[in-house]
Amino acid sequence: MSEMTDREHSFIASPNRTLMVLALPVLVSMIAEPLTGLVDTAFVARLGAASLAGLGVGTIALSSVLWIFNFLGIGSQTRVAQSWGRNDHGRASVLSGQALLLALAFGVAVAIPGILLSSQAAALMGATGEVLENARIYMNIRFLAAPAVLISATAFGILRGLQDMRTPMKVALAINILNVALDPVLIFGFGPLPALGIAGAALATIASQWFGAAWCLFAVLENLGIPKGLDLREATALVRVGGDLFIRTGLLTTFLLLTTRAATEAGADTGAAHQAIRQVWIFTALFLDSFAITGQSLVGYFVGAGNLEQARRVAGYVFAWSAGTGALLALAMLTATGAVMSLLVPSTSRQIFPEAWFLASVAQPLNALAFAADGVHWGTGDFAFLRNVMLLATTTGVGLLYLSGTGSGLTAIWIITAVWISIRAAFGLLRVFPGLGKSPLRGEPV
Repeated sequence: MSEMTDREHSFIASPNRTLMVLALPVLVSMIAEPLTGLVDTAFVARLGAASLAGLGVGTIALSSVLWIFNFLGIGSQTRVAQSWGRNDHGRASVLSGQALLLALAFGVAVAIPGILLSSQAAALMGATGEVLENARIYMNIRFLAAPAVLISATAFGILRGLQDMRTPMKVALAINILNVALDPVLIFGFGPLPALGIAGAALATIASQWFGAAWCLFAVLENLGIPKGLDLREATALVRVGGDLFIRTGLLTTFLLLTTRAATEAGADTGAAHQAIRQVWIFTALFLDSFAITGQSLVGYFVGAGNLEQARRVAGYVFAWSAGTGALLALAMLTATGAVMSLLVPSTSRQIFPEAWFLASVAQPLNALAFAADGVHWGTGDFAFLRNVMLLATTTGVGLLYLSGTGSGLTAIWIITAVWISIRAAFGLLRVFPGLGKSPLRGEPV
């Protein structure tokens, strides 16, 4: 990667083009994984219900454990971007080496108990008999790639901090293409290779994940070289970021779980309609997250360079593009109401679906601003602020759910969700414009 000062940065002259050039590869890399998950599900479904249920249990257990370490990628992206903005390549190299070593250590620390306790974990999730055995087999193999998953996620953050969005995209596509290619061979057998069933699905995944981790390590070394020493203070700072993100993500997950529980308690029809809306929201989040991740890198770069004016300018463009994308998503959702009802909503749930779907649709611009705020404040390193805002939003949302009573109607649930989102979006905007509290974008960079 060529050296670049803030005066030479393409965003200054071409902000819109720069945002799109950086955001599109991020979007592609994010879409690749859920699509491959669908392919995995389709292959394993041919083995029978017990295998598919075991896959579901194993996948959820792995995801629930590994999300705890998402701070490695997010924190690395911010700190590397700021170092790159300061033109301090040596520090970026040290930061990267420290983060990758932490990823390896945490990966090993997760893999060993994960393998030893796989049966107990599956049982806690309600698996019994053949389903439990399939989940155990799947997890025992998949946990062998825990270090690879964390190394890749961390390296993605490092590379995006360097504003190299294309390499993570290529790696993500390669991982998923290799996984899809290996699935039928290892699951059903080919020539002299025996059919391995659900174990084959797990082996296909870990082979592709270790391949991706090796590519990521090579890409980081190619950009930053071998670090000249390590700094334990950087490891401590990264772990501290992990604490803030752990609390924030835990609060977010708690609110989403409680809204799902409220919908389920209202009856099967309400629960089914809520699930249909939630699944569409998960997909639309990929579009919004691509701008957040791009904004994080650009804001971090200019904060590191000490150019807070350009960092605020980035924030303005990220908010504008995100809100525009949210408006388009809202329009698309409203236009697709009939199609979504036909494809995802059981006939008995269709009477209560349209009103809640309308609310979820028109709230998309607010949701987009909340995502944009996350990216901007990740870029400044303002993780404690995001934690506190999520605490306020979730406390308010949970309180409203409690006041609305057991079995809240679907419309009430999505009104409360819109309030939850609005709090996050409003405080995220005010932190930048005009600069609420000790905002890093109006004072000294954190």
